Amino acid sequence: MGNIRKQTIVSSVLVFFGFGIGVVNTLIFGKKDFLFTADQYGLTRLYTDVGQLFYGFASLGAIPVMYKFYPYYKDNLPDKKNDIFTRTFVITLIGFLLVLIFGTVFQPLVVRKFSENSKLFVDYYYYVFPFALGILMFSLLESYSAVLQKTILSNFLRETGLRTLTLLLIGVYYCKLLSFNGFIIVFSLLYLTIASVLLIYLLRTGQLHFYFKVSRVTKKFRKKMLSMQGLMFGGICILNVGATIDGLLIASLKGLTQTAAYTFAQYAASLVQVPQRSIMGISTGVLLREWKNKNYAEVERIYSRSCINMLLLGLFIFGNVWLNAHDGIKVLRLQDSFNTGLNAMLVLGMIRIIDAGTGINGIVILTSNKWRFDFYSGIIMLGLRIPMAYYFVKRFGFIGSAYAEFISLTVYNFIRFEFIRRAYNMQPFTIKTVYALLLGFGSYFLVYYTVGNFGGWSGIFLRVILFSGIMIAGIFSFKLTPDAMQLYDNFKKRFAKS
Repeated sequence: MGNIRKQTIVSSVLVFFGFGIGVVNTLIFGKKDFLFTADQYGLTRLYTDVGQLFYGFASLGAIPVMYKFYPYYKDNLPDKKNDIFTRTFVITLIGFLLVLIFGTVFQPLVVRKFSENSKLFVDYYYYVFPFALGILMFSLLESYSAVLQKTILSNFLRETGLRTLTLLLIGVYYCKLLSFNGFIIVFSLLYLTIASVLLIYLLRTGQLHFYFKVSRVTKKFRKKMLSMQGLMFGGICILNVGATIDGLLIASLKGLTQTAAYTFAQYAASLVQVPQRSIMGISTGVLLREWKNKNYAEVERIYSRSCINMLLLGLFIFGNVWLNAHDGIKVLRLQDSFNTGLNAMLVLGMIRIIDAGTGINGIVILTSNKWRFDFYSGIIMLGLRIPMAYYFVKRFGFIGSAYAEFISLTVYNFIRFEFIRRAYNMQPFTIKTVYALLLGFGSYFLVYYTVGNFGGWSGIFLRVILFSGIMIAGIFSFKLTPDAMQLYDNFKKRFAKS
């Protein structure tokens, strides 16, 4: 757990720094009467949803196969004759070509569905393909970095590098060196840029090799790999449709302005997932090795620690966000439409806390020998999500999408939790889970009812200091997580030596 903790801390610091830059970008995009209209901001966010959806189809399920079988290649082949990356690379390129063909053929359907409420997306539709290719290539290289247990640079590029490039692009646009058309063209190439950086790094450090002959390991596991790939393809498509259906439905039915408001709410709530993404990326390679070695006790320990750590961090982050969301929009003079997204932000924040509190259950299942269940649970989630989202969005507006996500993801996480408990007798929750929830909600209500009426920047800073102080004091007083105590002990030892 020490290696995971160390990389998680470094990655989380980088990710939080990146989110800080992302906040600046969001504020610029959302600033009232400044550079961008709400529709233009909504277009950039819709690109992310469509690009993610295209990535899911183009990957053809090959990337999780690389995750699963990499240890067998590593143990049985010299690095220069390891063909697992090359195999995955070729498959994903074929997948992207298929997406490009189908995306061109069905362009008239896109025009019919989006031209009335989101004409800007129709105008810039074809630029989404290089954007999606960049997501695909970066995700492939990022996943390979994860199986190598070298995640710091990839996390930096995704969370900090990408947002820094976006900020620079905004600066160029502000200086009127680009039209909005030029802005979108360069924006569509950002993921390809960071993918190129990661590719060059892996090649120059000798950690990536292209080997086009079929190795004996591939021949041995070909049938199992193809079987897994088929199921994983379905699972990835399900998850990506589930993750992007909100933006697509809102843009189609309600327009890009409401898409922008919902996206702002999503972005604020997604701050909860910063540590979660770091832990998941770092834990994948470790769990693969522990499952292979049948070290079930270590798997359970990592699973349990992830639940309490991510729950505490989620409560800490979203508590600060929600206490200051209304005043934040006011003092920063953001788009008036963003206020309409506050209720959705609350619902989405609750979802993120539930998801964080169930830890890395998806990675535990995906790296186990019962990985097929990840696909089956995804079908259930999507079966709930799509019809509910369509009905709720039409009836309640974009907050209906948040309701649909809350119901479907709560059921989804419960099913995965129960599966792990029954299949492997692993149950990560203890009485400290209850204490963590009481601490988080108790701290929130205490701060809200004592200093919640203070406005402006002074009120924001006061609430952040009070809520953060109570949470940190509670975590250490009740010893809610061993990792916090170990970090404190390590700090004391280093301080004593200095």
